[in-house]
Amino acid sequence: MPVELWALVVALVVTTVASSVQGIVGIGFAVLSVPILSLVDPDLAPVPQLLVTAPMAVWMAWHERSHIDLSGVGLIVAGRAAGAGIGLALLKISNDSTLDLLMAGIVLVAVVIFGFGIKVSRTPATKAAAGTLSGVAALVASIGGPALALLYQDERGPVIRATLATIFSIGIAITITARTLAGEITAADLRIGLVMFPGLVAGLAIARVFRHRFEGAHMRTAILVISTLAAVGLIVRGLT
Repeated sequence: MPVELWALVVALVVTTVASSVQGIVGIGFAVLSVPILSLVDPDLAPVPQLLVTAPMAVWMAWHERSHIDLSGVGLIVAGRAAGAGIGLALLKISNDSTLDLLMAGIVLVAVVIFGFGIKVSRTPATKAAAGTLSGVAALVASIGGPALALLYQDERGPVIRATLATIFSIGIAITITARTLAGEITAADLRIGLVMFPGLVAGLAIARVFRHRFEGAHMRTAILVISTLAAVGLIVRGLT
């Protein structure tokens, strides 16, 4: 059954808001858009969002490419690959609800730690660890962003956005390739993604206007709030 016009309009609005948040903070698109659009119409999520985030991540990484933490990207991507393997193993020995609650608990603990101002140095070990946790969370719960954003939350906005966008670009490319080979991306997904694309462009334009206001304490607060929302969303999903 085709997606109704009103649902597509809602999807366009949600995409605009979610992409503006991601364009400012570096995370938040999936946290905001997937739960809402899944309720509006299951056909709107998650694949159309995946297709929309691909050009968004590439554009964000390219636009602020001089700020990419190249030393962190390799370690985090390697950690994400290891985390994906761990995530697959967890899926075999546990159920979705338990994993949602586990990931929510880990994210909330991290939010509390960083919220109280406890500093975690970005060393090769912590970058690899954050990448691993991100890989696990991305595979079992589709929220790989908070673990990385929390690690970089005391960095300048351009570094956070560019580094995370680079990592997301690599991860999204792998995911889209895997889904395509498995026949899990349909023509309907592509059409819905095209409908959402103007919302992406509008959201990134809004982000360019406002992101300079989100530095320092404002940026950290935004990351903590979005990470908390992600955890709460997982708790709700795990209990229902």
